[in-house]
Amino acid sequence: MDAYELLFLALLLRLLKTGGRAAVIVPDGVLFGSSKAHKDLRKILVEEQKLDAVIKLPGGVFKPYAGVSTAILLFTKTNSGGTDAVWFYEVMADGWSLDDKRQPLLAEDKLGVVPKSELVDEEHLKNNLPDVLAQWVRLGSPTAEERPRTAQSFCVPKAEIAANGYDLSLNRYKEVVHEEVEHLPPLEVLQTLAELEEQIQQGMKELKRML
Repeated sequence: MDAYELLFLALLLRLLKTGGRAAVIVPDGVLFGSSKAHKDLRKILVEEQKLDAVIKLPGGVFKPYAGVSTAILLFTKTNSGGTDAVWFYEVMADGWSLDDKRQPLLAEDKLGVVPKSELVDEEHLKNNLPDVLAQWVRLGSPTAEERPRTAQSFCVPKAEIAANGYDLSLNRYKEVVHEEVEHLPPLEVLQTLAELEEQIQQGMKELKRML
């Protein structure tokens, strides 16, 4: 199926006038496919045009019609390059459940890209879309460029993307922080188990006396 998406992207790029901008939803496979056609098209977007952003959408946004994982590519046709860095954003929630029912998770005035009522932090966890727009508007500022790879959105230099075979999958560049878990020493665990066993045996004896 990716071949059709590649042809569509190539056609769209050809039809765009110089300076024209586009936002195209593509299956994830377009972002990291290893065929020559995949790599060549991504290279064209990065090197010959200006690839502005890759917005990863959560799986389920097109249910019940399709369950394929997707992303939005935002680019400008320049025919002369211009990509310095690509902005990545991982949308975790769009305000609706990600199952086949797609039910709203917030009140109607809290849904959409520009909700009528401002969202609090807890509500942002259920609808990332207003933050996508807010971060996009601030794109290019020093704070946007300095966001860590552990954040929900971050920028990746063109040179790094080229070094990775023009792979545009967010997971290729995102850093995951693993919380360190402290484990008790084995002897201490065994001692705790022995104490629990003793308490259980004592409780069993008391139950027998009561019967």
